[in-house]
Amino acid sequence: MNIDANAAPAPLRLLDLRGKKGLIIGIANDQSIAYGIAKHCHAYGAELAITYLNEKGDKYVRPLAEGLFAPIYLPCDVREDGQLEAVFKAIEEKWGRLDFVIHSIAYANRDDLHGRVTDCSREGFALAMDVSCFSFVRCAKLAEPLMKNGGALITVSFYGGRKVVEHYNVMGPVKAALESTTKYLAHELGPKGIRVLALSPGPLKTRAASGIDRFDELMDAAAEKAPTHQLADINDCGSFAAYLVSDLAKSVTGTTLFIDGGAHIVG
Repeated sequence: MNIDANAAPAPLRLLDLRGKKGLIIGIANDQSIAYGIAKHCHAYGAELAITYLNEKGDKYVRPLAEGLFAPIYLPCDVREDGQLEAVFKAIEEKWGRLDFVIHSIAYANRDDLHGRVTDCSREGFALAMDVSCFSFVRCAKLAEPLMKNGGALITVSFYGGRKVVEHYNVMGPVKAALESTTKYLAHELGPKGIRVLALSPGPLKTRAASGIDRFDELMDAAAEKAPTHQLADINDCGSFAAYLVSDLAKSVTGTTLFIDGGAHIVG
C-alpha cells in the first residue's frame, strides 16, 4: 500500500455529545459523582433525564436538574416497585430512545455497613446487593429496547471490590459482584452495540461515602498511597465518563476503569 506523506491528516475528532440522550441515576447533591458526570455530559451537549431519591432529596436535586435544563425529572427509589420502570417509560414517551445510562447508587444498612461481613444479616446483605448491584441489571434490561442504535451503560464501583479495604465491609463483596455483572452484561449486549463499563474512583467525599466508618482515614491513606498523591474529584469522574459515553470510546467495554491517581497499582 502506498502512503502519501504529503496527504492531509484525518480531521481531529472532538468530544461531542450533541443529540445524545442520557439518564443519570444517583444525584444526591452537588458533591455527588453522578452530578459531576451530569455536568460534563451536559456541557458537551447531551440532553439529560435526572432522578431524585425521594421528597427529602428533591430539594437538593431539583435546582441541579433545573440548572442542567433536564426535560425529564422523576423520583426513583429502586426499592419501590414501579419507580425505575416509570422513569424508563417516561423516557420512551418523551424521546423514544436512549443513548446512555449512568448508574451511581449504592446502599447498605448502617449496622451491616459498620460491622464485619461475617456478622452481616441475611436481609442486610440481600438489600445491599439489590440496591447496589441488581438495580444495574434492571437498568440494562429496561434500557436495551431503547438503545436501538447502541449505547453505553456505566456504573460506579470502588477498589474495595477487588482488595480488602478496612471498614468497607459488606460493600466490598457487593462491588465485586457489580464488576462481574458489568462483564457479563457487556458480553450479552455487545452484539447490539451496547457497551457496559464500571468506573472506580478512589475515595471521594460524597454523601454516600459519609456512611463508611473512619472514611477520612481512608481518604488520607489513599492519597498517600497514590503515585500522584492526590485524590480524584467529581469533575475527574465527569470528564472521563463524558468521553466514555461518546462515540470516541466505541471500542471500550466490559472493564473497570480506575480514576484514583494510580492508587490501585500500589499494594
